[in-house]
Amino acid sequence: MPLTRLLVPSPFHALPSPVLSSLHRWLPLVLIATAALWLRTTELARRPMHADEANQAVKLGQLLDTGDYAFDPADHHGPTLYFLAVPLAWLRNETSLATLTETTVRLLPALAGTLAVLLLSALASPPTEPTANTPPHHSRLLPFTAAIFLTVSPPAVYYSRYFIQETLLLAFTLATFLFAQRWWRTAYLRWALLTGVSIGLMQATKASAPLFLLCAVLAALPLLLRRSPASPARASLPRHGLLALAAALFTAAIFYSSFFTHLAGLRDALATYTHASSRAVGETGHEKPFAYYFQLLAFHRAGGLTFHQIPFLALAAIGAFFAFRRHASPLLRWAALYTLLVALALSLTPYKTPWHVIHLVPGLSLLAAGAIATLRPWWLAAALGAFALTIQIKQTQLTSFLRPADARNPYAYVHSSPDVLKLRALADSTLATSPDAVIRVIATEYWPIPWYLRGLEKNVGYWSAPPADSDAALIIASADLADSVRPRLTGNYRESLLGLRPGVLCVVFTREP
Repeated sequence: MPLTRLLVPSPFHALPSPVLSSLHRWLPLVLIATAALWLRTTELARRPMHADEANQAVKLGQLLDTGDYAFDPADHHGPTLYFLAVPLAWLRNETSLATLTETTVRLLPALAGTLAVLLLSALASPPTEPTANTPPHHSRLLPFTAAIFLTVSPPAVYYSRYFIQETLLLAFTLATFLFAQRWWRTAYLRWALLTGVSIGLMQATKASAPLFLLCAVLAALPLLLRRSPASPARASLPRHGLLALAAALFTAAIFYSSFFTHLAGLRDALATYTHASSRAVGETGHEKPFAYYFQLLAFHRAGGLTFHQIPFLALAAIGAFFAFRRHASPLLRWAALYTLLVALALSLTPYKTPWHVIHLVPGLSLLAAGAIATLRPWWLAAALGAFALTIQIKQTQLTSFLRPADARNPYAYVHSSPDVLKLRALADSTLATSPDAVIRVIATEYWPIPWYLRGLEKNVGYWSAPPADSDAALIIASADLADSVRPRLTGNYRESLLGLRPGVLCVVFTREP
């Protein structure tokens, strides 16, 4: 029995054939997209804000407050995250930093993560009916299964709930691949222009965008040279390529120039590569061993918790083996080469952060889906797929819902402590008795404190060193500066400790009446 029947057990046999055909085609994808959206949007505000999230959310709030944005090539990535989040904030009636919420800022990457699932399914969809060398259910099963694996992927879900650029970059990258694929099959100009727009969005999201484009082209070259397909796109490549390039440059320019109100952003868009390259090869404290990303996906054990995706990786390895057999799907062969090239590029770079691993997940999902679509007998493929999906779902539950801010969670990278959730209550309690009270934050590292004290800017001040007069109604000092703060205080203060993130403590001085 074809595995697609397992995906859609059909009680609809009495319906007209066109309706039944549409249900078999679209119902699984609708269910998958619904599951992806639920996993990425439920309880978005539960996890404390990571320092990077808070920094970006405050920048979004400033854009809402002032309407102005200037790209910073030194300390921030591209501007799409902020500009695309503004309409969502408006729709939720959050029009300032003070009214902005965790749910709203995280909603954009959650939607991007769901879109990535749909884009991967479309990328895996065949252009024609299966060939004589392709199993009859292969072309129908591959897009759905790949989408399911991406839907429940632990890192893909986790970072789709994170207000950073990475998931947007993944979605724009998959859109680029999909539109380029459609252009290659049809030679229609609209697909070339959409490819260019998607490349522009990639570039306006993160400076690492060219890496993924280069890996994609290198992975496609052996297939194009070997097969020499008679694509109608070959003849139109020069003209369509130039138009796509123009669309990419224009799209990126729109965002970097803040819709042509800050033209210096175009210059800074190039300057970002100076900062990015020095960070990638320099000492930043984020250096990791070569096998870091493999370990992140394969197996990690800390403090009695085990994080792994071994069955999923085993299926992907089987799919990679099948990808290089005779008559294998060109898409699977490309996915294997692309994923390998991206993994090598990321692993060879000393600077490593765990969210980069999501760029390996779509390729691995395609390969795992290819293994299920190719393995015989079908019940063995179904059993292996069900086992892998069960483990993935359990791991996603552990990383995104049960332990999302736990230091043992490999995706919770130097994550903010749950203690930071106390900050707002401390400030509100202080201001309830004295609305004009001063709150001092004296710290060398203080993010995500500005996020939790948003809307209180008239009462809150930030110092990187203790001022001569450090007295205030409430003082939040980093532990390394607390000894310098104490001699500058007059009156009685109650002291308590507050964890900012692993290894970073703050001393809270509360003035007694």
